[in-house]
Amino acid sequence: MPRSRTVLIVFLVVTAANLLANATGGGVGFLLTKPLLMPLLAAYLLRVSAERGARPDRLVLVALAFATGGDVALMIDGTGWFLAGMACFLGTHLCYVAAFTRHGAATALRRAPLLAVPLGYAVLTVVALWWMWAGLTDVGLAVPVAGYALALATMATTAATQGWRVGLGAALFLGSDLLIAAGVAEVAQPPGAPVLVMATYAAGQALIVLGLAAHVGTPPRTPVTPTAAPAAR
Repeated sequence: MPRSRTVLIVFLVVTAANLLANATGGGVGFLLTKPLLMPLLAAYLLRVSAERGARPDRLVLVALAFATGGDVALMIDGTGWFLAGMACFLGTHLCYVAAFTRHGAATALRRAPLLAVPLGYAVLTVVALWWMWAGLTDVGLAVPVAGYALALATMATTAATQGWRVGLGAALFLGSDLLIAAGVAEVAQPPGAPVLVMATYAAGQALIVLGLAAHVGTPPRTPVTPTAAPAAR
């Protein structure tokens, strides 16, 4: 079995343990497992790259490092730590946006099939902020969350150009953050919210990394220009 697959199995086991700890209120299990999730995904990406004799995308590794910092910060109560966690995850989104843009996201979003994606995420962001605004204002987080939401929507938009796994992963990541913001604003708190937050977050990040890892070591696609296009039959 390739070592990369072993690392992925370990990630799945740790994720399951984290979700169980969230569901049962197991504080120690939660504290031990959450900081390991993103480093395990980074280790998986590094192993896949090594097995294929290629370099891993450093922007993605930095994004996962920021996410690890955000995970740890959000484990500590307090508005200051919440803002620190949000700042770390802002770094994650900016790194992802840079990575996706480097892989042609800006060009792809100008094509007809994806033209609706930016509009869809823009509408979702505006509606979500309108829904939560009063509650976020009460806790003094309306402006920071609005800025963060813009970066999050941009990340999800550019991710949609990178294949279905990356696009779905970004959408799940966005959903996880929406659940957190709704809880902070006290506008909604579905049953089992902590489990839902971690399940969508872990699945989202895993899908992003798996989608990107699938293309490690493959040459970039060269767009066919009109002059180079083959003659029609």
